[in-house]
Amino acid sequence: MEILDFHAHVYPDHVAEKATRATCTFYGLDTELVGSVDCLLARGRAAGISRYVLHPVATHPTGVRHINENTAAQVSAHPEFYGFGTIHPDMENVCAELEFIRASGLKGLKLHPDMQMCNSDDERLFPVYEKCCELGLPVLIHCGDRQRDFSHPRHLRRAIDRFPALTVIAAHLGGWSLWDAALEALLSTNCYLDISSSMMFMPPEQVVTYIRAYGVHRILFGTDFPVWDPVDEVNALMSLPLTDEEKQMIASKNALRLLGE
Repeated sequence: MEILDFHAHVYPDHVAEKATRATCTFYGLDTELVGSVDCLLARGRAAGISRYVLHPVATHPTGVRHINENTAAQVSAHPEFYGFGTIHPDMENVCAELEFIRASGLKGLKLHPDMQMCNSDDERLFPVYEKCCELGLPVLIHCGDRQRDFSHPRHLRRAIDRFPALTVIAAHLGGWSLWDAALEALLSTNCYLDISSSMMFMPPEQVVTYIRAYGVHRILFGTDFPVWDPVDEVNALMSLPLTDEEKQMIASKNALRLLGE
């Protein structure tokens, strides 16, 4: 069975350990992994993963182009990688950056409302969503956190309603730590949802309940590496009480369709 990790993060080697610790600290988590390319590929091979989608996040307006150039370089260097680009809501010339993302061969855009301190339905993002519709760029958005309101699923629902042509992937089953609120807000939309940072927080039967509620055709496998170990995440997916065809759809078929492969 082909497995594509739709939600992974890597950092340049010289900052990989520091960036990994900072991310874990932000969420009150811990990991023994380091968010380097070598670590991702090693743990991915051990898990049976053959392809990955990289998602950078810009926490400041400056440095966005450098981050996107670095992601594009990683994609060029590693045939296993697809990449999404990043913007920051407070940067200038955001539409030009989206043009650069598209021209660089990156497949979409990643937004992180909590780290970027901007609601998913903030008017600053309206030009971003409009341009992504024009360019055909899907947008993966971190969704859900009990401690912060920026990424609450209700904000994402308002954005989806305002931009119905936008292809949206709601990370973490639509609402990390807010899964019931996500179901209420997003069930009737057509967004995709990845299952990263979700399976370890609930029994397998509950994961399947959410998956079947949304529809298996909308679900994407993701590990959120380096926060979680790809080996554990693949084992969790394969242990779910789903059919082999459903597992294959989640593992790669839905992702490849979304990526146009």
